[in-house]
Amino acid sequence: MNEPLVSVTCLCYNHARYVQEAIQSVLNQSYPHIELVVVDDASTDDSVAAIEHALVGRADVQFTRHERNVGYTRSFNKAWKLCSGEFVIDLAADDVLRPDRVARGVAALQQAGPAYGIQFSDGEYIDAAGETQGLHSIRFPHDYVPQGDVYEQVISRYFILSPSVMMRQSVLVALEGYDETLAYEDFDLWIRAARDFKFLYLPQPLVKKRILSSSMSAAQFVFRSPQQETTYRVLHKAMKLNRT
Repeated sequence: MNEPLVSVTCLCYNHARYVQEAIQSVLNQSYPHIELVVVDDASTDDSVAAIEHALVGRADVQFTRHERNVGYTRSFNKAWKLCSGEFVIDLAADDVLRPDRVARGVAALQQAGPAYGIQFSDGEYIDAAGETQGLHSIRFPHDYVPQGDVYEQVISRYFILSPSVMMRQSVLVALEGYDETLAYEDFDLWIRAARDFKFLYLPQPLVKKRILSSSMSAAQFVFRSPQQETTYRVLHKAMKLNRT
């Protein structure tokens, strides 16, 4: 099999403590053909300095700084438009890829064929200090992990670990990227993608997802937070899709 280009976007907002580890996890991949696009969304901490330090001598990495904060979904779309890879990974600056993450994902999607647009895997939860907090498959156990046509399952239960996702570029093109009116995108993207593309699961823990009190996922439980409002809107969009 050939080795197509894989684009990784690393989006940072006030993650000076973690962004270097995230970047290094991309640069340390066993897969040889990777394009890295780093975006700082007007961080107010030392993120920019940390990023610049991590990228010394790496002229091949694209680094973009926003003068004002535009939010995650818009930041991703800006980064995605700079990507030319056949496959795309959206990596938050506080998460980590295992060294074989890209290689395994590419091999799996190539073997599965073009009907499969999204690949995801098990992953490890870590805390602020990087200490293991258990596997996703243990914290959210299921009798089985859905694959193939997962539209109904995506709507009805939580089983996809967001940083474990690798997407075909063609999926993002078909969906026109992220919905920029939302505070976060993964749930909405999975629903929209599952209407037309199959999903592929790998049981290996290929990523590390950091759990922080400031994480976007934590805001889901804050009454009337932008994240909670986004969840309601995504479900409303899903109801409309179900009628078509």
